[in-house]
Amino acid sequence: MTRTRTPGISRRSTLALMSAGAMTFAAPWVARAQAKTIKIGMPTILSGRVAQLGTSSRNAVMLEVEKVNAAGGLAGRQIEMVIRDSKGQPQEAARVARELVNTDGCELMIDAEASSGAFAVHEVARDLGVFCIHTNSETSALTADPKQHIPNAFRTARQGVHDSIVGGSYAAAIAKAKGLKKWATCSPDYAYGRDTTAEFTLYLKRFAPEVEIISESWPKLFQPDYTEVVTKILQAKPQALYSCLWGGDLTSYIDQANIYAMFSQMEVFAVNMADYTALTVVKNLPKGIHSGNRYIKTFPSTPENAAWGDAYKAKYNEYPTNWSWENATAIMLMAEAAKKANSADGKKIAEVLKGLTIKCPFGADGTVTMRGDDHTLVGYAIGWGTTIPQEPYVPEVKAGDWKTIFELEAEWKKSKGYT
Repeated sequence: MTRTRTPGISRRSTLALMSAGAMTFAAPWVARAQAKTIKIGMPTILSGRVAQLGTSSRNAVMLEVEKVNAAGGLAGRQIEMVIRDSKGQPQEAARVARELVNTDGCELMIDAEASSGAFAVHEVARDLGVFCIHTNSETSALTADPKQHIPNAFRTARQGVHDSIVGGSYAAAIAKAKGLKKWATCSPDYAYGRDTTAEFTLYLKRFAPEVEIISESWPKLFQPDYTEVVTKILQAKPQALYSCLWGGDLTSYIDQANIYAMFSQMEVFAVNMADYTALTVVKNLPKGIHSGNRYIKTFPSTPENAAWGDAYKAKYNEYPTNWSWENATAIMLMAEAAKKANSADGKKIAEVLKGLTIKCPFGADGTVTMRGDDHTLVGYAIGWGTTIPQEPYVPEVKAGDWKTIFELEAEWKKSKGYT
């Protein structure tokens, strides 16, 4: 067999061409690293019944990104947000997250998914090693379980166990005062609903041991009809009801339950009620529902929080939600960490972020901290109160005590084998 050589191309020329080809392949990555802009990917839910989760998350992020870019960017690099719709499907959330990094060239990630998608995105962050902040998932295990821990992932969403400690003690005091011994629960049938309900009832019974759960209902996420659930609860005749339904599911549930006058027949504790998502959407808002604060501009009762809520309203013609402040806090923390690290590199930001405290309008004392050991946010304003059907919606909020939260959370982690 005779080998032929292409005229005019020597071995040295061939090697030179190969080297040039390698440089050409690498050039986009080098250019991206040196580019003035930095892309931040954001998978979230922008369609369907809970699209407000994504739109209010996106709005808050863009509000804060504009401030960061106006101040010079993330360590000198202008932020470009790349936001994609996951449609509320975990597999799609994972696919979108991977595409944001591998195809769109995003160097950092904001995971603005509900818990159903957040665990899927978390595994993408684990696989790709990309810096990621979970901003909406409140399922405690996402950051509390050491098996989930990765050095490049953090959470700015409130943690379910924190709400349950504050809510459980609040509800127990009312249960004792009013003799509410028979309770029912109604929460969505996935990780957040199951885990948060279990944590709430754990602390409810800890502070009021006489309480008995006589009925449990687990509607599917995004379920359209709650008639069967409502009638089941009414037939059980509880004295009190707990629910962690949220967003469009909560508003649909309340509207349908109002047909049966359910809220006049029992005390209702709905952790996600005190949020403009529900407060301004429900057709006939019942009076006297107990709720944890989600986002209301009157709690914390500070000029900074009120000003932030008003600025959001002025820009988007609607009030922010719980997801809004959680996403805004992610940008605030990233900006401060990048400033301290003098870098927009994800690994350097992650190192600075551990244990970082920043001034924040949503902090119980005007600050929030990214805890170093489990990468979850602490120190945010948290409390429970009773709703009224007009502004200020929750006139009095009983603030939770973070010293007590930390003590009981440590016990809970030990009981779960997390520490």
